[in-house]
Amino acid sequence: MDFSPRGITFTTANEKTVKKPLQPATLAHSMSGGDSLFTKIIKGEIPASFIAKGEDWSAFLDINPRRAGHTLLVPHQQAQRISDIQQKQMHSLLTGIVEVQRKLSIFFNTTDFSIVIHDGPLAGQEIPHLHIHIIPRQKGDGGGSLLSMWPDAPPIGSVEPDFSSLAILSEKINKL
Repeated sequence: MDFSPRGITFTTANEKTVKKPLQPATLAHSMSGGDSLFTKIIKGEIPASFIAKGEDWSAFLDINPRRAGHTLLVPHQQAQRISDIQQKQMHSLLTGIVEVQRKLSIFFNTTDFSIVIHDGPLAGQEIPHLHIHIIPRQKGDGGGSLLSMWPDAPPIGSVEPDFSSLAILSEKINKL
């Protein structure tokens, strides 16, 4: 399967090659309430390599993996942010993470994972439909940690914590 901003090309079960152009609304949840790319995958309109499914979530391999086994866990409820989904759905997604990790742990012989949520466009979310990246990790796989997202920040432990500023910020947040 090939995916690009111009479209998606895939081979069906009967070896027929299909090309589908992606309209701008296909990549994003349109203002008119159209289906997101992930909703179309869940509905079977766009193919995916599913590895697990729950009552209200699906998990499939990322077509642009950071490493082998990179999986996306997607709620069936189309919502952009964590705060937009129902409490029951949040619990179900955690159950889905555990199920995906269980399968990937066995296959990749690892117990370590990067679990990533880009909650909104400024956080790096490209498809406005909540999704959780589950990436199996192994020694020397080339992946980084949260610290690698801000390479210019001082290394942890190299600067004395500013407890006074942290207390002030905490107080202001808790007044909300």
